[in-house]
Amino acid sequence: QVQLVESGGGLVQAGGSLRLSCAASGRTFGTYAMAWFRQAPGKEREFVGRFNWRTGSTYYTDDVKGRITISRDNAKNTMYLQMNSLKIEDTAVYYCAAADRQYNTYNIRGAYNYWGQGIQVTVSS
Repeated sequence: QVQLVESGGGLVQAGGSLRLSCAASGRTFGTYAMAWFRQAPGKEREFVGRFNWRTGSTYYTDDVKGRITISRDNAKNTMYLQMNSLKIEDTAVYYCAAADRQYNTYNIRGAYNYWGQGIQVTVSS
């Protein structure tokens, strides 16, 4: 069992920056990948980016590529989402996810079997 807790959300002005953290606890030694998803009001939960824990590779959607960076701290079992040049469209609840198994791809919800409760990010004008 793995527990995920997001932190660092809040209100930020357009063009500003914010860093989210996802702290993992429990049986984290078997982690294969961790990812960030987001869900805006009235929309489906969508993939933002992921970090492959075994290879160290990252992958981002075109919508956020160039504006976000996903990193990790293995000693703290923590994944970070650094967001820059934030837009109003980035307003959403952001979810942390983890996978403890190999999967064909890690850019879909079905690959992940552990989820945080989500944290609000609001970008204002």
